[in-house]
Amino acid sequence: MNTITIEATKRADLGRKSTKTLRNEGQIPCVLYGGENNVHFFAPTKSFKPVVYTPDFNVVELQVEGQNYKCVLKDLQFHPVSDDLLHLDFIELVDDKKVVVDLPLRFEGLASGVKAGGKLLAQMRKLRVKALPKDLVSEIKVDVTNLELGKSMKVKELDLGDLEIMSSLQTPMVSIEIPRSLRSKQASEATEE
Repeated sequence: MNTITIEATKRADLGRKSTKTLRNEGQIPCVLYGGENNVHFFAPTKSFKPVVYTPDFNVVELQVEGQNYKCVLKDLQFHPVSDDLLHLDFIELVDDKKVVVDLPLRFEGLASGVKAGGKLLAQMRKLRVKALPKDLVSEIKVDVTNLELGKSMKVKELDLGDLEIMSSLQTPMVSIEIPRSLRSKQASEATEE
């Protein structure tokens, strides 16, 4: 699993004025939840780029003034106009406490429907799961080799072991779309018969 280290500084003032000052200096205010105490801290904007702007699931090794915390990104806020990063929430990984995270789905194999001329459509990019930190994985691999034309694969078809699925089990993850040319060909064959 990917681990990203971020060095941060504890926040002394938590008011609106100090938050605005931090953002003007190129720092992002953050909060770490889930442990014994909540930790308010800040770090430079550029240090969060590998965590925020990636489709991958990462564990963050947070170093706040001599203390180390293992955590994952829980929530983030962007400015509505400028799209600048405003605030990040992290949740600490505690060994005996389950955590809810979104894990990326990776579709593997060449689907039989694609071989027949169909188009693979991914309806989900991430799957929400609940698990202990020791059971977390960096991605969920989904084998699509047996997926046929016009068929889809639903969340309930996954076997994830110790990971508890929090998403709807009836939601399709991936499907094979029948292209218009094949549909018209099938329709003309059906009318001939």
